[in-house]
Amino acid sequence: MEHRQHPRFPVQFRSSFSSANIVSGDGNLGDLSIRGCRVFSLIDVKVGTALQLRIEVSSGEPPIQVSQAVVRWSRGGSFGLEFMTLTPDEWARLQHVVKELELEPYQRDTQEQSV
Repeated sequence: MEHRQHPRFPVQFRSSFSSANIVSGDGNLGDLSIRGCRVFSLIDVKVGTALQLRIEVSSGEPPIQVSQAVVRWSRGGSFGLEFMTLTPDEWARLQHVVKELELEPYQRDTQEQSV
């Protein structure tokens, strides 16, 4: 049985990824946690590959840039990434997104209305 340290949240964010001369492509995030994500993509990536990842959270903001993420598993059109390196600013942005996802939907609506 699988035990995760951090909860994952279902999302639908566009993303792109690349690594030094090995692989690059686009995908859709299907799960997101503070330490990693699942990417759905037609591009085949190998376990252990280090990637740079860009997560498009909203159209009004630049993508969150993950400087280094490592592929932990890959199967059937998706792969799992563990986030290894983010700048302090990108880390803060990721934490904010995950904190918003942790809120119950009615809390999210209330906060958006008060902003």
